[in-house]
Amino acid sequence: MVSSGTVSFLQRTAYLSIPLMMAWGVLVPLGVNAQESSPTLSPGDVQLRDGTETEVAPPSGEPVPLNPNDIRPLSLDSSFLSIEGGKRLMQEADTAVSSENYAEAEKKLQEARQVFNQLSNFYQQLATSFSGVDNRIADSHRNAARETAQMRDTATYQLALLHRAKNQPELAVPLLIQIIRSQAPTRDLGKKAYQQLLELGFVTDPFPRTGNAETQPTSAAP
Repeated sequence: MVSSGTVSFLQRTAYLSIPLMMAWGVLVPLGVNAQESSPTLSPGDVQLRDGTETEVAPPSGEPVPLNPNDIRPLSLDSSFLSIEGGKRLMQEADTAVSSENYAEAEKKLQEARQVFNQLSNFYQQLATSFSGVDNRIADSHRNAARETAQMRDTATYQLALLHRAKNQPELAVPLLIQIIRSQAPTRDLGKKAYQQLLELGFVTDPFPRTGNAETQPTSAAP
């Protein structure tokens, strides 16, 4: 049973502001493996065959009208594989925490983490494909990859805090290390993740160091 103090801890610390996080850069996505799936054709779908469009009859046997205006873009709230869909999962996790339904909150955070990771990987693949072909499009997809990776790391951080509040440090530590690798220790979310490791007792050296201790200079990328 999670105490009321745990609820307060989660509400004070777990949830970051996604719009503020989207401006930050992120290193190459890591840790979370995007799950690839092959969509299967179901009744009512439209199948492309040799460049032509084929209507697939629904269970009633009635033909489905081919109307491009009926196609919903993935940016709509109802779509799962979209930024809005991932944000909706984060909001549902927040609601679950508020009602102390931690099992549901963990499920929603895991799903949001997977969605944002898939989106980041897909946008990065598009950026690579358009690099040298159309740099404007490549840069747009690269920025989208960074933004969705930032959202993934935010969901990961919230999930780590949830595990910590449930007295499951063995589950929180790997997630916190993933965030540091993705964000780098010098970024805000990376610092927060390292502070959690320090509070858990997994590390003993604070960062950033205070006083007159010398810090190692950051090496520039070649």
